[in-house]
Amino acid sequence: MFLTITTTGTPARPATDLGYLLHKHPDSAQQFSTSYGVAHVFYPEADAERCTAALLLEVDAVALVRRGKGKGRGGAPDAALAQYVNDRPYAASSLLAVAIGNVFSSALRGVCRALPEAPAQPRPLRVEVPALPARGGPGLVRRLFEPLGWTVTAEPVALDSAFPEWGDSRYVGLVLESETLTLSAALRHLYVLLPVLDDAKHYWVTSEEVDKLLRAGEGWLPGHPEQRLITSRYLSRRWSLTRQAMERLELVRLAETDDSEVEDIDNAVEEETETEEQPTPLAVQRREAILTALRRAGAARVLDLGCGQGQLVQALLKDPSFTEVVGVDVSIRALTIASRRLRLDRMGERQAARVRLVQGSLAYTDGRLKGYDAAVLSEVIEHLDLPRLPALEYAVFGAARPRTVLVTTPNVEYNVRWETLPAGHRRHGDHRFEWSRAEFRSWARQVAERHGYDVEFTSVGPDDPEVGPPTQMATFTSAAKEAKAA
Repeated sequence: MFLTITTTGTPARPATDLGYLLHKHPDSAQQFSTSYGVAHVFYPEADAERCTAALLLEVDAVALVRRGKGKGRGGAPDAALAQYVNDRPYAASSLLAVAIGNVFSSALRGVCRALPEAPAQPRPLRVEVPALPARGGPGLVRRLFEPLGWTVTAEPVALDSAFPEWGDSRYVGLVLESETLTLSAALRHLYVLLPVLDDAKHYWVTSEEVDKLLRAGEGWLPGHPEQRLITSRYLSRRWSLTRQAMERLELVRLAETDDSEVEDIDNAVEEETETEEQPTPLAVQRREAILTALRRAGAARVLDLGCGQGQLVQALLKDPSFTEVVGVDVSIRALTIASRRLRLDRMGERQAARVRLVQGSLAYTDGRLKGYDAAVLSEVIEHLDLPRLPALEYAVFGAARPRTVLVTTPNVEYNVRWETLPAGHRRHGDHRFEWSRAEFRSWARQVAERHGYDVEFTSVGPDDPEVGPPTQMATFTSAAKEAKAA
């Protein structure tokens, strides 16, 4: 199992800098023990104009059988046919990817103490892999590497040159060339895509592989056109891990689109609150008010937008009149807690068909949200910065356009009745604003007028004669629906 990395240079920037970047001196041959054999690093050529580093992995076939057993998801392909006679010692696979991660770990991370600025500098690179399993053929090889900035040459290897009529094997001779990539990026591409093309791993795939994938895929995987295929194959087609990785990649994409950090938008649930919430009486009253309004509207298919930990979704599922319930939230952490609360993994088939949890940002239009009877925004709008409210307004009222929309939000006037709430403080640390009754009604009426809805207001919780209720609710009903009914 063999690969080479070649770069060219000038007297001012010699090619032998490759030795510093790889942390392996060109004048010596080194070897490293791995779980399944010995990795050798040496330099067939090394001067200021051209330098080539070679990684040769000698696989211990006996160790591979004893430890990997070749069984189960992630086992070596064709192992059932022949445990001791297979292509693993010769073809690039996850064995070589693991060797890259172990032997070139500093280069993979882009760390070089001797030349601190060098890892971030693009350089001419040529990578050669003589025998690469490619389940999908040369076309798939190009689809995976070309979007990353590589010029790809993938020559099919004949099954037997003496019998050309037998056609090509599933192996290719791979040459990658680039003038614009860093060595760290190149190694991370190989680390992920070698096992993806082989479509197998020599070890059991666990949830830790999701973190490895996201670390190695940082900066290129979220926008890759073959992201789903890469993710599925890298995680040995384990659907639960693939879903987890895709959700996290979507969160990265949303953060990049919004020019913010992932932590800034995945903050709906704090770490210490990831336990079963004990609902307060006001939370119970709020859910009951929402359920009553939905039943009155005759809604059967309901969206819970900003569903958080899934309390409202759980309450909706208890009523069979709600035939479809979709919980939407931008926070993966919140959706994970909601999934545990609902016990989706243990739910019966009929009940499971009624519910979905979806990751998405309410600041963007989403075709998945169209066609529903009702949408609920319960204690959601106050978590957005005021300049973002028009985007949410259009996404819900302009694009999705459910027949009924319920919006609840705190009444800031009632805050003086909370004995434990300091004067001038908001009820939650993440609230960007809290409105008075007049402010909320003014906003709701403007939204209704702009998008063709009628709106009514309801008090939730004890209605104080001086400061009003703790929670205020607006019920928007499509004016078109009312006109049709009339």
